[in-house]
Amino acid sequence: MPYVVRMTPLRRSIGALLEFVAAIRGPRRAETTAFFRRYGVRHESWHLQDTGRGLEVLVVTLIDAPAAAADAYAASTGDFELWFKAQVLDLSGNDPNESPLGPPTLEVFAWDEDEG
Repeated sequence: MPYVVRMTPLRRSIGALLEFVAAIRGPRRAETTAFFRRYGVRHESWHLQDTGRGLEVLVVTLIDAPAAAADAYAASTGDFELWFKAQVLDLSGNDPNESPLGPPTLEVFAWDEDEG
């Protein structure tokens, strides 16, 4: 199962990011769970890092079929998806309708326990 890893600048305050997190962990938790399941997401984590050039949000997603999920997500006009995409655009400047997997990345190294 592939990972999708992306890094994007935090263009708003940490407080704004934490408000978004509070919404998806709290009153919108059921919608968030349904959203991730709809797109085959098995795990997603967000990490905040100060790069010296500013704060960056690193997102790591374990997902069944990234390309198919990206196309479906970009095309979606569901209420939750529209709200979620608007939050991402406001916080990062990344438009999920244009680049649903976030800024392009190139995996240059991976290690798995099974490889020994």
